[in-house]
Parts: sequence; structure tokens; C-alpha cells
Amino acid sequence: MDQQLETSTINRIYWRIIPLFFAMMFFNYLDRINIGFAGLRMNHDLGFGPAIFGFGASIFFLGYMVLEIPSNLMLHWVGARIWLARILVSWGAVATAMAFVSGDWSFYLLRFGLGVAEAGFMPGVVLYLTYWFPARYRARAIAGYIIAGGVSAVLGGPISTTVMTYLDGLAGLHGWQWMFIAEGVPTILLGIFTLYYLTDRPANAGWLSPAQRDWLQSELTAEIAEIERHGPGRLIDSVKDLRVWLLAALFGCALVGIYGMFMWLPQIIKSMGTLTDIQVGFLSALPPLLGILGTILISRSSDKSGDRKLHLAGVYTLGAVGMLASAYVQNPVLAYVCLCIAGLGLNSGNTLFWSLNASFMTGIAAAASIATVNTIAQFGGLIGPWLIGLVKEQTGSFSLALVTISAFLLLAAVIAATMRVTPKSGSEPDAVSLPAA
Repeated sequence: MDQQLETSTINRIYWRIIPLFFAMMFFNYLDRINIGFAGLRMNHDLGFGPAIFGFGASIFFLGYMVLEIPSNLMLHWVGARIWLARILVSWGAVATAMAFVSGDWSFYLLRFGLGVAEAGFMPGVVLYLTYWFPARYRARAIAGYIIAGGVSAVLGGPISTTVMTYLDGLAGLHGWQWMFIAEGVPTILLGIFTLYYLTDRPANAGWLSPAQRDWLQSELTAEIAEIERHGPGRLIDSVKDLRVWLLAALFGCALVGIYGMFMWLPQIIKSMGTLTDIQVGFLSALPPLLGILGTILISRSSDKSGDRKLHLAGVYTLGAVGMLASAYVQNPVLAYVCLCIAGLGLNSGNTLFWSLNASFMTGIAAAASIATVNTIAQFGGLIGPWLIGLVKEQTGSFSLALVTISAFLLLAAVIAATMRVTPKSGSEPDAVSLPAA
């Protein structure tokens, strides 16, 4: 009976929350990476060189870093329903306004503003899940919505390039302007829906039965007590704990590769041959599609084994090898295959990172530590796209940039394999080792 109650409760929570977060994540990723597809035409229309485009793509992450921690603290204080709705509406408005970029400075300003508007979204969603899912279910819960980033990348290419191609010139606007409008407005509508749909805490969940609420509360209370045995969970702990800094360095190195590759993927593929924008859009879909499959398989394997570290090290090593090979292979078909392998590795580790990030602390310390890790890690997004643009402008080729990025991925793998994830006392069970599901 207890197992039946547990299963019914988790299933009810999953299907209530995760589809909404899937939709959020879909547009979150789409509004970040569609700049890569816009660049196929926008760069020519506005006279942007690789360095200008790369810096504009990267400055998003500077804006994101500015308000990441304050945003997550606000979510903890005012509740997820109001704060996530605010984030969605504001970033949707800025994403739509990208249609009216007229030069390099307006490009920089709006990309920075998009980062400010989105700040706190990813760590906020992860923090919210700690209110609803026991740790042994968390990686699969995160996987359930985080694969939307991959789905967005898979569908984003064909959708974006089709809009750019067939709406070009409508009402006097370029195709890339219509793309920003068509992909920004739905986020605003989703934010309004979130305000009326989301429930802040289990105690307010009228859609759970009393028995389900009681079971969930007892499970989460026991987990919080176990984590707090290692410390009181103070706000200062979020910056004193070495694990926070190591995890931030690990994910920062990974983001150099993740965003470096996917912001530039359409133009990298375009450089491999004579291809139309729509062909580029469809070819850009396969690397993230493989990442979706990898995410599902890796998250299940990680939950079953209780291991996060070695799984992370493995997928980032695979991404580094694929990217390095793509830089040296001369045949464009083989180079594309290597990019697909890199995409498989790069995208498969996100659920493991967020599961680790949510496992260190509780309460206000958890809100701060999750946001601190993600804030520091954004240096990877700041470096990756800009670095590729600079190297491309200096060398006329993407090869050296891909080699450099692969080195960051290897460093991420080394940190993942060697970092300590248990509390400092070390005598208790591994804080992130989960029982088999």
C-alpha cells in the first residue's frame, strides 16, 4: 500500500508540474539559441562580423550573471508562482524586441537585457523541484523538462529557418525579425498561464489527496533533516562550501562547449558546404536530438546506480573527443558526424549537474548555493560564443576554436571525476548517492 501511495503521488506531481516546465524550458532555450539562426541573415543585413556577433551572443550571459542570485532568493521569499511568471513575461518581451535590433549597440543592449530578464529561471526551477520531489526521483524529474532544451534545438532549426524564409518581406520586415516575434510572444502568454496554474508548495496542493500530501511532506522533511545534520544550512554556507565552487568551475567549463557550439552550430554547418538556410536548420537538429536520447538514458542510469560524478566525466569526455575530431577531419560528412557525437556528449550531462547542485543544502542556503553555482558557471557561456567569433575572425576557420573548446570540456571531465560530493565530515553516507529506483 505504501508503495502504491508513493507511486501515485510521484506520478501525480510529475504530470502536474513537468509538462509546464517542459514548455518553459522549450522557449527558454529557443529564445537563447535562435540568435544562431538569425545570424545566417541578420549578420549580412546589419553588417555584423564574427567578433560583433560572438560578443553579442556572449553578453547575454553577463546579464544573466548580474541578477542570478538575487532572483533565486526572491523566488524563495515570494514564491515560485509569482516569480517564475515574472521571469517568463519579462524575457518574452525582450526576446520579441530583438526583432528591432538596428546596429551593434542595440544588439548588445537587448542581448544583455535578455540575460537580465531570464536570470534565476534555471536555478529557480531546480529549487522548486526540491519542494516536490524526493532526491531519488529528482534526476528523472529534471530530465523530464530539461530535454525540452534538446527538443527546442531539434525543432528550433527547422522552425526558425522556415519562418525566416517564408515570412521574409512580410509587412516590410526581414525574415529574421519575424522569427524573433514568432518565438518571443508565446513566452509572454506562458508566463500569464503560469501565474494562474502553478502551486507554490505541497501544503497548498488541492490536487493532491491528504494521504499524498502527508506522505510527500514526511519524505521531504526526513531528507531535509538528513542534509541539515551536516550543518545548519546558513546563507553563508553557500559560498563557504568548496563543493559549490568546484561544481561551478565544472559546469562553467562545460558551458564553454555547450553554448560555444550551439550558438555557432548553424554557421559551422553552413561552412561545410553549399547549403540553404532550411537545410542548415534540419542538419542542426541531429546533434541535440542525440543529446535528448543521451539525457534520458544517462539520467536513468545515474538514478539507478546513485553515481553522478563518473557519469558526468564520461559524457563530457565524449563531447570533447567529438569536438576535437570534428576540427581535424577534412571530409565534411565525417566532420558533421563528429559534431553529432559532440552534441550527444554535451547535452547528456545537464540533469546530472542540476541533481548534484540541488543536493548540497536546504532552505535559504539551497536557494543561494544553486544560484551561486549557476552564476559562476555562466562565465562559460560568456567565453564560448565570443571565443569562437574571435578565433574565426582571426583565422577564417572554426577548427582552432573547436580545439580550444574541447580542452575546456576535458577539464570539466577531470573536475567531475575528482571532486568531492560528500559533506566535509565525510563519515556519513554520500549525500548524492541515491537508492535504486
